[in-house]
Amino acid sequence: MIVHSDVHSHLDGTDMLARLYLLLTQSMDRCVSERGWKNNPEDKFGAHLASTRIAVRDMLAADQVVKAKVEQECNRIGSLVKVYLMGGASRQVALEELQAERAAVKHKTMALTDLLAVFRKA
Repeated sequence: MIVHSDVHSHLDGTDMLARLYLLLTQSMDRCVSERGWKNNPEDKFGAHLASTRIAVRDMLAADQVVKAKVEQECNRIGSLVKVYLMGGASRQVALEELQAERAAVKHKTMALTDLLAVFRKA
């Protein structure tokens, strides 16, 4: 028997991870589309990404392995976005790496949203 609070805990955690990956995708999309910047002003977007990242970090405090993986991914994507936005010779390499990261994050987001749908039906 699944306890009601366990279901809500799993639902909240999955929702938070899905939200983080969606925001990471949007941060990468902003590098390849001016529309991304117009739809998400930097101050609001940056604050939302930072607060979501902190919430996920706190949520994963009990699982250091997953917490470290998520942090590494966030740091890697953040670094690539910064390199891309700075321009210069590294910009094309950063774009190629961002496209690869985006594909991976897209798959994770899809899996998390599917899992979220299953949890909501429980």
